[in-house]
Amino acid sequence: MDLISAIDVAASGMRAQTARIKIISENMANVDSGPTRPGGEPYRRKTISFKNELDRGTNTNKVKVAAIGVDNSPFRTRFDPGSPMADDKGYVQMPNVNSLIESADMREAQRSYEANLTAIETSRNMIRSTLDLLR
Repeated sequence: MDLISAIDVAASGMRAQTARIKIISENMANVDSGPTRPGGEPYRRKTISFKNELDRGTNTNKVKVAAIGVDNSPFRTRFDPGSPMADDKGYVQMPNVNSLIESADMREAQRSYEANLTAIETSRNMIRSTLDLLR
């Protein structure tokens, strides 16, 4: 693999992690979003998955977003009998978003983004050094 292809592969990883950070941010923003109408469901946590895709032009595998889905785990419940969204037992369904998990996922996505950025910077420096040697 040449250095330009290495930069291209790392850039695809950065784009994938950017999409992941957007999904995590949406989940975090809705961690306390209850249902909007009685009997309705609250916000459901979104998930993202990736796949390798062969770029035939450069003959390299790149990272692409495979799908954005939803987490079908059960909702949290909160006892709030005064809420118009409460069921007959006084519980309100809350999103199935765990802020601790989202924070850990955000940190992992950030580190992966930074690793790809470092790979790009290293490749650029190697190209620059090669050009300096050719002068």
